[in-house]
Amino acid sequence: MTGREPAAVARPVERRASLVRRVPSLFLAHGSPMSVLDREYARSLRAFASKQTRLRAIVVVSAHWRAAGPLRVTSHPKPSLIYDFTGLPGWLYEIAYPCPGDRAVAQMVAVLLERGGFEVRLDPGRGLDHGAWVPLSVAFPEASVPVVQLSMPVDPAPATMIAMGRALGPLRSEHVLLVGSGGITHNPSRVLPDEDGADAQPWASEFDAWVRERVGELDVESLGAYRHLGPRAGEAAPTSEHFDPLLFTLGTALPGDVVYDIHEGFRFGSLSMRCFALTGRRREDRGL
Repeated sequence: MTGREPAAVARPVERRASLVRRVPSLFLAHGSPMSVLDREYARSLRAFASKQTRLRAIVVVSAHWRAAGPLRVTSHPKPSLIYDFTGLPGWLYEIAYPCPGDRAVAQMVAVLLERGGFEVRLDPGRGLDHGAWVPLSVAFPEASVPVVQLSMPVDPAPATMIAMGRALGPLRSEHVLLVGSGGITHNPSRVLPDEDGADAQPWASEFDAWVRERVGELDVESLGAYRHLGPRAGEAAPTSEHFDPLLFTLGTALPGDVVYDIHEGFRFGSLSMRCFALTGRRREDRGL
């Protein structure tokens, strides 16, 4: 055997991994609960989600569930909905999303996270908050795919969210769709009153564009340091809870992944509605 033969027959790890079938992982902006009426948003999410066939379950991390102590995983067979908002039209509190849960998937989530060094417990009493059910009810309105929700730690370091995603990445090869639900920009004090007509404020569009550029490069290191590197980050993400699910999604990246844009735009002049998927390179990996 010559010295050249091993290089000739060995494929790079990333190339081999890119040939392994995996479902996408998603970052979905959920905006306000009124996003259920956003037709353009719904059309974009539904167009992508309708191609995701044979899903075993959806595991979602939402900006609206932080818990002290062990990470918690919903395990009720019929999770209820949590209407964790006030001052909105009464019909929003009557929305139903009767998706099943899946205790077996919840246990898989717990085992993988424990292997990643996290303390975890199942939570049979917790329902799905609006950060979970708003985008999922738009993307998967038939409510036939089981949904399991995972909590975030209180004030986690970016590396913690990335590690949570990395621990669960293998589920993508088990027909489990991993979803981070939050928003690239989220500053309630800078929201404008006109939901549809307000142009994006410069600080919001600048930070959103920087994040999309870094996501496109799968530059996890820079995004983990967004507070220091991101332009206008103090205005765009003064608190981290809505940005943290994006870091979770980036942690789920597998070798060979590419970024697929699902939706973009702003509401109330400051809420980025950008949604994207991490997918394998093949069309069948993203269901298109």
